Amino acid sequence: IQRRVGLGLLRSYQITSVFDAFTVYENVCLAARRKQGLGLAIWKPLVGYRSIADKALRVIHDCHLGDVVHATADNLAYGQRRQLEIAMALAADPRILLLDEPMAGMSAAESAAAVEMLGSLKGKYTILLVEHDMNAVFTLADHVSVLVYGSIVATGTVEEIRNHPEVRRAYLGDDEDA
Repeated sequence: IQRRVGLGLLRSYQITSVFDAFTVYENVCLAARRKQGLGLAIWKPLVGYRSIADKALRVIHDCHLGDVVHATADNLAYGQRRQLEIAMALAADPRILLLDEPMAGMSAAESAAAVEMLGSLKGKYTILLVEHDMNAVFTLADHVSVLVYGSIVATGTVEEIRNHPEVRRAYLGDDEDA
């Protein structure tokens, strides 16, 4: 994992992994410290690490968590916990962020908030999104590759994918199926 992080590739998992007893701010600061070689040594104070604090606050706001910055992770809604996990990954300055089904398990409202948040990150970060929610994919993606049983069946723009016959059959429902 450290080698992958050193190369600038970070990922989120379908199962959210945050420190429940820590605040949003503390979780993101810990992630930023790791990037700066300070590890997760929480006994080292953040005093003197203004750049870490500044980065943490920037990422927290980028991920639409500013209103819960001082809440502990165990008091966050599921969708907010997912946003926190993304913020923690972004605090490590990845060149590429791989998101593995970030909308999995979310309510419709949480999913809409996540799509809005991820949309606001476009242009700031390079994100590789693995997602089954085609509406989210079509809203967020510039370029799409579709896999069926582990094989790529189509690659193209959102419009090309939306109209691709094999993709329609596999994921979107063919007109004949309706």
